[in-house]
Order: sequence, then structure tokens, then C-alpha cells
Amino acid sequence: MTIKLIAIDIDGTLLNEKNELAPATISAIQDAKAQGIKVVLCTGRPLTGVSPYLKKLGLSGDDQYAITYNGSVAQTLSGKVLINHSLSNDDYIDLEALSRKLKVHFQIETPDYIYTANKDISAYTIYESYLVSMLIRYRSTDEMPQDLTISKAMFVDDADKITAAWQAMPQAFKDKFYVVQSMPFFIEVMNKQASKGNALSELADQLGFTADDIMTLGDQGNDLTMIEYAGLGVAMGNAIDEVKAAANAVTLTNAEDGVAAAIRKYALA
Repeated sequence: MTIKLIAIDIDGTLLNEKNELAPATISAIQDAKAQGIKVVLCTGRPLTGVSPYLKKLGLSGDDQYAITYNGSVAQTLSGKVLINHSLSNDDYIDLEALSRKLKVHFQIETPDYIYTANKDISAYTIYESYLVSMLIRYRSTDEMPQDLTISKAMFVDDADKITAAWQAMPQAFKDKFYVVQSMPFFIEVMNKQASKGNALSELADQLGFTADDIMTLGDQGNDLTMIEYAGLGVAMGNAIDEVKAAANAVTLTNAEDGVAAAIRKYALA
């Protein structure tokens, strides 16, 4: 198998336990790029949350790509959108109402801002704002603009509340949307057509690649679809059991430069 594209999750995968890019990871990715391999960061973050790492990795331009918002968007690193599966205003109204029933904080993310109708803004909304370098706008539901491009919605709260919300969420919502728990305190909701695996498949088609040309690396539930899609799905040593079970191989943890180890073992000549 010749690897032509490597798709890498960011949090818990690309970044180490200190949320930093390790020198070994940077070196391995730069060597892969020098060999002509496309390196695609696949994340729940928007492009603003990816940008800080791109310069260090030497990735830029319209011939390099990122999959953002958990597969709602695929775009070039210059910002040209190639794939876009968004939520509607009606979806927002339904999901916001559900958040109140579930008694958890709620927010949406657009290409420009995080919006919340919770006047008591959650600490996890502030955390997400910091993580993805995106400002927060408070708008009540009747003030919310109806023409927004909603890339994803998020239920955000303490882990025990999110666990309870997941268990109490009506099956109809899980059937209508792509719903995934990306962190203990986040449940993310996207268009049904959006997932990292679907976006990667659509991007591969545009680039003339097949699943057999692709290696993926991830650790959480939102990485599962791309692990299952790729010809070589690699779970991090710190991955949840479900991801490890679906993977073709398991590498070292993110604290042990697992991404670098996998790239050198499976992708580089």
C-alpha cells in the first residue's frame, strides 16, 4: 500500500498531552510532505483553530487541505471551500429548544463567530472560543440572524450533565443529525451528511484518490468514521476503545509521538 494522503485529528492526536506540536511530529509531517504526501488536518475546529499549527508544519496554499467542523467543511488552506454541509435555521431552533429540555448549555459555530443564547455563558463556551480563536456573540433566540451558515451546533456543559444529555437525547435527533461526543464536555451536532469520514471520501474523490491511498489517525468518537473509511486507519495509543477496535493498527500515545511513529512506520519510504 502506497500512502498518498494522511488525515490527522488535532486534539489528542496531532497535539501532545501539553496541547503542543512535538518536534518529532513536525519533522515526520514535513518529511511526508517532501515525499509528495498530502497531509490533511481533520478536526472539529474551524480553520481559525487550525491555522496556528499550519505554519509550523509547513502547510499552506490551494494545493493543501483541511477538514473542519467535524466534516461539515472541507477547504483549501487558503480558505476556498470545496465541501459544505451546514445546518438550517430551523435546525437551530429545534436544537436550542432541546438544550433547554436537557438543561445543558448550547452554542452554534459559523465561519466567523460562536453564537450562544445563554446569557449565563458557559465556561466551556469560553474554552472553545480560546481553543479555536473565535469570538463569542450572545444573541437571544429571537435576535439570532436567520441567514447564518451554521457549520455545527454544540451542547456544552460539565461531563456528568453531558453524559445525562446524551442518554436522554431523543433517538429522532440522533437519526436526523450526525451527533458525536468529541470530548467529555462536548456533544457536537452536524448535518447528517457531515462527518470526517464522509468529508474525507468527498475530498479524495476530488483529488483522484481512493480509500486505499489514505491513512488516518485519531483518538475520539468523532474520528471513528475516518478510521473506518481509510485503507489504513490508525488509532492513537490514548484512543477510546471503540476507535481502537475499528482501527487497522494502534500507534503510540500522543505523549509518545504516536503520529510521528505511525507516519514513519507506514507512510514514508
